[in-house]
This record gives sequence, C-alpha cells and structure tokens, in this order.
Amino acid sequence: METISAVSVAKKALEKGLGILRLTPTWVPRSFCVPGRRIKLHPDDYYVLGGVRGGIDERWLSSTTPAKNGPLTGENEGLSHVVFEDEGQEVQFLLKDAVEELGAELIGDRLWNEYRSWPMYSKFFDNMGPLPHHLHHNDEQAALIGQLGKPEAYYFPPQLNNHGGDYPYTFFGIAPGTSKETIKECLKNFTKGDNKITNYSSAYRLEPGTGWDVPPGLLHAPGSLCTYEPQKASDVFAMYQSLVNEAIIPEELLWNGTPQDRIGDYDQLMEAIDWDLNVDPELMKNRFMPPVPVRPEAEMNGYREVWVCYKSDAFSAKELTVFPGQTVTITDAAAYGLIIMQGHGKMGNWNVETPALIRYGQLTNDEFFVSEAAARQGVTITNYSTTDPLVMLKHFGPANPDLVL
Repeated sequence: METISAVSVAKKALEKGLGILRLTPTWVPRSFCVPGRRIKLHPDDYYVLGGVRGGIDERWLSSTTPAKNGPLTGENEGLSHVVFEDEGQEVQFLLKDAVEELGAELIGDRLWNEYRSWPMYSKFFDNMGPLPHHLHHNDEQAALIGQLGKPEAYYFPPQLNNHGGDYPYTFFGIAPGTSKETIKECLKNFTKGDNKITNYSSAYRLEPGTGWDVPPGLLHAPGSLCTYEPQKASDVFAMYQSLVNEAIIPEELLWNGTPQDRIGDYDQLMEAIDWDLNVDPELMKNRFMPPVPVRPEAEMNGYREVWVCYKSDAFSAKELTVFPGQTVTITDAAAYGLIIMQGHGKMGNWNVETPALIRYGQLTNDEFFVSEAAARQGVTITNYSTTDPLVMLKHFGPANPDLVL
C-alpha cells in the first residue's frame, strides 16, 4: 500500500467509482474514555496505539477535520482517507485533499462556493460510561480561540447497541428555576472534588432508534449508548463537570475553549452557556428526534428511508433500509457520506457489506462518499440477501435542500 498525493488520482478515483469514493475506517482514541467495544474493532486492538493514548472509542466518518488529542496526536488522526485501486496498485489519499482538488465536482457548487471545504463530519462515539456535563461553543465564542462553533446531534443505531453500557441516560440542560449564581458556584467548585452540577439538570433515558439535537451552548452529559453523531466540522468543547464515575476531570478541560487572557474568569464560562436554551421547560419536545419518514410510506417501494437528524441547519442525516431482495434507485439533492450498518449488496458499481469484526488498519467495504452529481442522478442499490435488510446511515452538509419537514 502506498500513500500518494491526491492530485494525481482523485479525479480518476471519482470517475472509476461513478461518482462514489470508497473510504477507509478512521479510528480515534480518547485518553479520558473507556471503550464500549461496540464499533466492531477487534478486541485486541482497542489499545493498539498504547495505553498512554487511551482506548479507541470513536470511528470518524467522512472527516476532513483533524482530531485534537493533545501533543501525542498522530499524523492525520481523525482524517478520512480514500482508497483506490489503480492499475493493480492500492493507493490512499486524504478525503480533505480530494475535496480541495475536485471542489464542486465532488461536493457541489452550493457547498463549495460557500465553504470551500466539506463542512461537517460524523462519528461513532462508543464509551462504556457517561461523559461529563459539557458544552460546545457557538461561532462567536469559538472565534475567540480561532475555531468554529459546534452544533451536533445524536442517533442511537440499534445495530451497535447490543448493550447499553454503564449509564444509558443523558443529562441535558439546566433545570428551570435554577439561578445563574448556582451554576457559577458549581464552576468555582470544579477543583474541590464533585462540583455537583448535574444536581441542576435532568437525565433522559436513551432509546435505540431515536436521537437528540444538541445546539451550541447546551450543556449535556452523553450517556453510554453507542452513538452516531453528525456534527459541524469543529472539535471545540469545555467540560463543566468535575467528577464522573469517580474519575476526576482535569481543570484544563474546564478552560479548554477559553481565550488565554480570560482563563480564570468564570463570567466567561457563563457567557458560553445559552441560558434560555438550557432552561427550556419543553426541552425534550424541542430537542428529542424520533425518526421521520422522508416521504409517505406508500411511496417507498422496496425500501424505507427516514430522517434521523433534522433539527440543525448545519447538517442532517438519514437512515435508508433496502428490503431483502430489492433493487431501488435513491436520489438526493446533496453530496453525502455513508456507513453501511447491516447487510450486503451492491451500490452503484461497488460491493458493499457490513463487517462483523475489523482489525486496526484493515480495509472495509462499508464506508463511502457520494458526490452531489451522483446523488442527484440517483444511486442504484441492490440488497443481495433474501432475509437481511441492507441498512445505511447517510450524513449531509449544511442546508440540505431535501430537508423540508
């Protein structure tokens, strides 16, 4: 296997793939997490990068966004690669480079003209326990440290949730009636053990096959279901809870999204909280996302497609199920990345399948990127099984023209 510049092969790969690029698995470790072991990585490989890097509990999808994992972060960590067989030789190159070279030919005029990049990515987040109550900054706050704001969303695929982990509940927001002074006092107590900030929040039981919308500024402590997580192309966050599962959270993560000249300023931490969003008395009604059919069920012959992430303008996601033995042609108005969740079959001129077990560094036939032109023309998908559905998740960039609910 040889890694070479995308400039010489990206166009050739897109043409040979009939507008569809095959991607390699992108594994990301987190030093502060314990893997939930549901993302199909081989049991011997969850700590393959060494104990100091932590366990691998994330797989990033269609990513042109580098992971920010501190000074030990590997080269190109978090970045998706395209794999292409050219005259019998296997080559790989960054999806980021392909986007930069092909531009509108890959992601369409609308996104290219506005962003000059692929402005989102998705991931599987697979943690055995809950994360700390934390938030992601909005564009204005993130700009203070030279980053973009980060809306995100969650969907809990049934295929990856054979068990719920240690705590399949997520805290969202701040209980109505809580004062700002109370939350500020929790932040001031961050280094004193348990700052008890989740005393002033509500936990919601997580249900496979459903999801949640998480705008910037919303405090949330993700539970332990394996999560499909579309998000804006950013990795900005700050941890506001000091103790989780008896593990102390380093104070540096409290100030992670704070400009250097305001570290120690608790008012700045409070400014990052979207207060009205957090104390919304109808938070579940406004943020919970049950699946929504993309069109009337009677119009979907041989398949079923539902929106699973649809409340953010920064991205959206669908779940497509092709029934056993069926061939369908699916059109979309925008480019998208996809991951096969169940079954096997044909998509365009690609064989697609769901691996049961993946070694670190092994190639798969389960992840692809579909150009806007191919999406608009329609992708023909055949389910080869007579019994097993062919299921995929599809993640789209901002302002999807098809997203009209």
